[in-house]
Amino acid sequence: MSTVEERAELLDRATATGQAIPQLTSAEPMTLETAYAVQHAGIALREQRGERLAGVKLGFTSKAKAEQMGVSDVIIGSLTDRMGIEDGGTFDVGRGVHPRVEPEVAFRLGPDAEPVAVAPALEIIDSRYRDFRFSLADVVADNTSASAFVLGPWTRIGRLDALAVDLLFDGEVVATGSTADILGDPLRALPAARRMAAEYGHRLFDGAVLLAGAATAAVALKPRTHVEARVAGLGSVSVRTKEG
Repeated sequence: MSTVEERAELLDRATATGQAIPQLTSAEPMTLETAYAVQHAGIALREQRGERLAGVKLGFTSKAKAEQMGVSDVIIGSLTDRMGIEDGGTFDVGRGVHPRVEPEVAFRLGPDAEPVAVAPALEIIDSRYRDFRFSLADVVADNTSASAFVLGPWTRIGRLDALAVDLLFDGEVVATGSTADILGDPLRALPAARRMAAEYGHRLFDGAVLLAGAATAAVALKPRTHVEARVAGLGSVSVRTKEG
């Protein structure tokens, strides 16, 4: 039976090389608690290389996605500083397995994990498993497919429950949605994150970023593309892709 550390190292190598691996649960069953232990062990490997925690992200905040996966609760993963890309910066799609992008809403947390600002965001997800297929335990162990994130300008928090969201490639809309697709209201991500962090050992610290969830389905990334998310009332955020 593989240990937690062995599973974490397998996923870590897949992330570093961009080579897909079989689903962990295809070899042996894995409980959700073990999956989170694998996730934490993987983040520990990153920290040993000098990465620092930057915040957390939630997954399965869309009712449709949750139903598709047969789950009734969100999942939580960790963000590190090296996952962050400057607004307007560049992401190398060649380093990933099969990267995809989602438009999101991000919060900056203050003391006591209370939100102090909000921003439009892009999250680049990249499952390390073959064919982008996984069970609940698999995706949790894989740090909820976290790969990179881009934050737009921070602004004060107002009403967020029904803002239009567009995802654009080279100026053309490729997906549309609403902030209502994020738990009905992105602000509901805050108590969900606090609850999940307490249950599974994640840290919500002063200055941490919280990615609240996707407002559209994830779209596969292509090289040499200008990717932009526009969130009504919050502004826009963008990244350029390259390959090589």
